[in-house]
Amino acid sequence: MFPQPYQLRLMLVGDIDAVMQIEKIAYPFPWTPGNFQDCLKSGYYACLLEDNHDLIGYAVMSMGAGEAHVLNICIHPKLQGKGLGRALFHSLEEVAKSNGVDMMLLEVRESNLIAIQLYESMGFNELGQRKNYYPSHAGRENALIMARQLF
Repeated sequence: MFPQPYQLRLMLVGDIDAVMQIEKIAYPFPWTPGNFQDCLKSGYYACLLEDNHDLIGYAVMSMGAGEAHVLNICIHPKLQGKGLGRALFHSLEEVAKSNGVDMMLLEVRESNLIAIQLYESMGFNELGQRKNYYPSHAGRENALIMARQLF
């Protein structure tokens, strides 16, 4: 799916320190190492995108009852805008389809217009909101719930 030198592989517990380096740069309110550990322990699909074995992105997705929930997807900020996030998202769709998933869901900050535009361009539609879902510097921020049918 990814041209050379990019490669996709499953995330392991030993990768969390490297993931956290990007997570802390990319988000004002990053996940904790424990969040990633819990996802791996729960058997969620978690993958890394590498460039010549250097970590440049990652994604975490849960699947069940015909639905996939994208919990975290990130490309290193220095490499955003090059189509890598879209390609990583397409790889999640392929994994979801191969697991019989009909619908993908995600939450996104209302203020994250770049991500919202990406998801809309990929066929996601807004289903609703989660009030005060994300922490913010001004207290809490709403999340948009977005979904896309895969089949």
